[in-house]
Amino acid sequence: MNNRERNRALVESVLLPTIFLTVALLGGLRVSAEAGALVFVPPPLVTLILAAMLLALFARGGAVVVGRWLSAEHAVLTNVSHALTLGALFFASAQSFNSVLPERGLLRWVFSFFFLWTLWQHQFAPLDARRLLRSLAALFGTAFVLKHMLLASLYAPDGGWLKRLAGVVLEGATLGTLDAQPFAPATGYVSFFTLALYVLGLALLPPTPGGGPPDERRAGGVINVSSVAAFLPRGTYAAAKAWVNSFSEWAANEYRAQGVTVMALCPGFTKTEFHERMDVSRGSAPDFMWLDADRLVTTALADFDRG
Repeated sequence: MNNRERNRALVESVLLPTIFLTVALLGGLRVSAEAGALVFVPPPLVTLILAAMLLALFARGGAVVVGRWLSAEHAVLTNVSHALTLGALFFASAQSFNSVLPERGLLRWVFSFFFLWTLWQHQFAPLDARRLLRSLAALFGTAFVLKHMLLASLYAPDGGWLKRLAGVVLEGATLGTLDAQPFAPATGYVSFFTLALYVLGLALLPPTPGGGPPDERRAGGVINVSSVAAFLPRGTYAAAKAWVNSFSEWAANEYRAQGVTVMALCPGFTKTEFHERMDVSRGSAPDFMWLDADRLVTTALADFDRG
């Protein structure tokens, strides 16, 4: 085992579980506003559900290939170590949600609903990892600001009379449903550190242990030749190419976890022997609109390599 493999094993077996277990501990930590005592809030059921849905999306998007983390090819102790890492990831995810959700009141259920809705709509739709990350980042950021800055300021016991009055008026206007349990300002710093540590753990988490491809036997790529006609209502040819686009999108999401990349190539007018064989003139479009086949292939392969 060389130094690189040894460092990778230390990250996967020691550093990652340590980071995720620390997040699981800090995510439930609160600092009492009265005595400054540390209070641990266990993860509620809704955060466990959110964590399970998030890990399902990680597996579906290929961020975590469970079949390679837990495999009959590994030794028993290796599987146990990998299982502990995945378990720590699950509880760290639950506690990350717990750290930004209000402990009680209407806002707790409002933000729980938005987290659930965001994760649920990605479960069955074509998975866009970037869109999912943007949505989660926006929700986490909004929930953090609302809980640890706005509500904490309104309900702080040492706040001025104007803040306390605003809190009373706001609670009265919402018939007591907008309530928050006051904590010391240090709780916000703990939550911020928790989220930063969780993001660091996700950045260090490899899709497969050992740093190899998701599956060396099945990794590869497919380029399906479609056409710009797929986006135009032009009879059976356009319909067939529209099917190629739809099928390619499904296959890309379905087999991404196995290391298979699928791309649909949609060229416009291209100079090939296609028209000569059909005895069709190229006069349907001006010369400047026609693409060179060799240049098209080179560009398509370059785009495919860039992902």
